[in-house]
Amino acid sequence: MTVVSSHPSPAGDTLTKNVQQTTLSNGLTVLTKEVHTAPVVSVQVWYRVGARNEKPGSSGIAHQLEHLLFKGTHQRPIQFGRLFSALGSDSNAFTSYDMTAYFGTVSRDKLEALLVLEADRMRNARIDAEQLASEQRVVISELQGYENSPEYRLGKAVMQRAFPNHPYGLSVGGSKADVEKFTAPQVKDYYDRFYCPSNAVLVITGDFETASTLAVVEQAFGDFAASPVEPVITASLDAQGEGTPDPIILREPGSTSLLEAVYPLPNVHHPDVPALDIMDSILSAGRNSRFYQALIDSGLASYVSAYAVALMEPGWYNISVVAAPDQDLETLDRVLQETITVIQQQPVSAEELLRAKVQLKASLILSNREIDHQASQLAYNQIVSGDYRYSDRYLAHLEAVTAADVQRVAAQYLKSSQRTSGWFEPSQLTDQPFSGGPATQTAEDFSPSEPVDPAVVAQYLPPIPDATVSSTQALPEKVVLSNGLRVLLLEDHSSPTVTLSGYIQAGNSFDLQSPGLAGLTADNLLSGTQTKDALTLAKALENCGAGLDFSSFREGVDIEGYALSSNISVLLDTLADVLQNATFPEQEVLRSQQRTLSGLKMELDDPGRLARRTFQQRIYPATHPFHSFPTEESLRAITRDDLQHFYQTHYLPRQTILTLVGDFKVGEITDKLEHLLGAWQSQGSVPSLSFPEVTQPSEIDRLQVPMTGKSQVVTYLGYCGINRHDPRYYAALLFNQVLGGDTLASRLGTEIRDRQGLTYGIYSYFAAGEQAGPFAIQMQTSPEDSEQAISSTLMLLRQLRESGITASELETVQRTLVNSYPVDLAAPDLLAQRILMNEVHGLPLTAIQEFPQKLNDISLDEVNAAIESLIHPDKLIIVTAGAQS
Repeated sequence: MTVVSSHPSPAGDTLTKNVQQTTLSNGLTVLTKEVHTAPVVSVQVWYRVGARNEKPGSSGIAHQLEHLLFKGTHQRPIQFGRLFSALGSDSNAFTSYDMTAYFGTVSRDKLEALLVLEADRMRNARIDAEQLASEQRVVISELQGYENSPEYRLGKAVMQRAFPNHPYGLSVGGSKADVEKFTAPQVKDYYDRFYCPSNAVLVITGDFETASTLAVVEQAFGDFAASPVEPVITASLDAQGEGTPDPIILREPGSTSLLEAVYPLPNVHHPDVPALDIMDSILSAGRNSRFYQALIDSGLASYVSAYAVALMEPGWYNISVVAAPDQDLETLDRVLQETITVIQQQPVSAEELLRAKVQLKASLILSNREIDHQASQLAYNQIVSGDYRYSDRYLAHLEAVTAADVQRVAAQYLKSSQRTSGWFEPSQLTDQPFSGGPATQTAEDFSPSEPVDPAVVAQYLPPIPDATVSSTQALPEKVVLSNGLRVLLLEDHSSPTVTLSGYIQAGNSFDLQSPGLAGLTADNLLSGTQTKDALTLAKALENCGAGLDFSSFREGVDIEGYALSSNISVLLDTLADVLQNATFPEQEVLRSQQRTLSGLKMELDDPGRLARRTFQQRIYPATHPFHSFPTEESLRAITRDDLQHFYQTHYLPRQTILTLVGDFKVGEITDKLEHLLGAWQSQGSVPSLSFPEVTQPSEIDRLQVPMTGKSQVVTYLGYCGINRHDPRYYAALLFNQVLGGDTLASRLGTEIRDRQGLTYGIYSYFAAGEQAGPFAIQMQTSPEDSEQAISSTLMLLRQLRESGITASELETVQRTLVNSYPVDLAAPDLLAQRILMNEVHGLPLTAIQEFPQKLNDISLDEVNAAIESLIHPDKLIIVTAGAQS
């Protein structure tokens, strides 16, 4: 192998331990890190090209090129999403300010194939007028979807003023006006200039052997010639726009008042970066942060976030605030700036400083639980800073930051004279009535193309070693506490972290008579207990970088938690306290109620969420628990006593399941949980629900929900589906994967996205829980394209019902889902959730091992019989919400 340099990372317990850097003779930087904790490998190729390299008139060209790299190469003229799907790869891409990145994670036997595909599209992409025209429509659909959001529109306006003479002020995705004008030669020239080995970083992490893998890399990438990359003129901090005292004011249709502020910051190499991150953490991270207490606890805001951006060139500090109902932006902005003034004039406390350091360090460690996140961190460091070891140096410098440093950087960089801000003031929205009627078609002559033959896909795949279905996943141990609470424990000592996933049968289905009660109860569990107030509970978690959250969904309350393993006691102590001793303080409940009302306004102003809500309420009758959604009236009627009663009635040990995955000893944790939760007793009988029969529509039932100020529409099509216990469940998973389980590799995606360019994304799914959830197809389109997209979807459904799927399609999706399964289980969050939901559905512990074989055992006749019984193209509910055509 021709190598310019190859050196391992320094010894020691660092984030980059065991990383080896290799540089090929053509300039390609290769970073490898063996991680033998799961039989999977992540491959990422990052290019030093993004919005930073664009000029006015060509904004979005890097993003457009990213889309085209999935359209095939000269050697493989096929949608690459189909090739990745055949490998079972969790693959995607993104474009940002300094980079464009392509990433995929596969089982270890697919590593070579994935490397070959990435090498092929590095230099051989097929970029012609036909491919560009189709993908331009897709990109414009994506951009218009962003424009549906007032937050996006405000952020774009603020960044343009803050960076008037720099590409960072341009939207990463570009503008519709620029994207429409791109030509194939223009995009091809951009590709030729920036997609080359010397402008790329290849990162491989996971279960592989370095020497043999580097030989494959040399074979796949080594013959590409080194290409000079044109230098980008870099800017100084002074080159950014000067701050303006008056905010940009957008008065447009919307639901809530918004504020955004931007301050210029130095680039990633500046020694002040660690101090700026600590400043940000003190201001914005968690319930004990200064912004939270000044803005949310005061009732001025419903939501606040902030972050510091460190890039190749001078970055920025961004603050975003959603005003609480009936609060004016002038007052909110004044309090925001007063809060900043305090940190500029007075040193932060030793407690705040220590908490911020712990949170930042814990965040880096916790984010490295997954091999793809490890790869992303290495690639980001190498691209932006020029050194993959940047995180190690950053952590060392973080430790040296003092309270005086934090005060200094706040005073230096958060000057009001350097600030650019914007206000979004929603104009009055008129009531938008629903209009219903039979479906119409604007493309009566539409004839769907024939499904892509899997044999065609197979001929373009690189060679793959033969593999058999394996059941190597370790099984959790199940423990039932003395009060009936079930616990599933799985030791994993690969990282010093713990992941918690839990389920309480107390979801939204139980608040049919008081919609929103289940959600408010879950949201307020951490608002106070018999011995601790909200700030004390939050402080215990935040002081060690741990997290705990409760969210109410259709059938249950989801518990999510994480911590470094050294702090597992803090996580479990807090969990046990709130499950047994929550008190729902009156003021905390009132503030939560206001935040929820603000969230409801935003939900009703979001085409996707409004369409989904309307769709579900059209499927299920008013007496069905799944029909219930919160309204302003129902939320305002809920009292603190209602929350307390719901909590006492539904939060019961027999209704609770906990899963823990991570660095602990099962015996020790079992004893601790029995000590903490064993005395928790149920009071009264376990609540039950009545689920009335759901009748399917006799014909197409069409609803249109016009919305003011939107540029795109979101459409849902479907009806009541199946539950998890339905004998057709596995067959439904398989044919749904063919239909729309993957936008880039499905029939719907191939026809409506790839061939016709009508949508940025189209998916289908069965929401199969303990009760039958919806079967749904979801897509986002321009209003002028919605009728054609709906018509095309109906024809594809009729084609599926009439002809079923082929034997080769079945074999392909079986292989896809089986190959992707170990990739999913390699992520601790997904593994814990899978173990948890298997227990919720009453499946045996071995179900986690048996899933691949369950899929492979399904026959073609079973799949096509399931299609015949479950697909009804002429009995659909169709809901479209958004811009009027």
